[in-house]
Amino acid sequence: MMFDRKYVSEYTQFMNQFLQENPEVAKGQLEGRALLWDKAPIDLDERKRNDESRVNK
Repeated sequence: MMFDRKYVSEYTQFMNQFLQENPEVAKGQLEGRALLWDKAPIDLDERKRNDESRVNK
């Protein structure tokens, strides 16, 4: 079954137009992603030292 690669849904057209007209929305999405998902790399040596230095309850 062949799909028409030129087809773009109404929703996709709407979102593309909306994001072109409102670039601050895309910026806000990136800031939200950075806040929730993009984390600094874990230093395994530092984590090991922290785990070993914990006092058991």
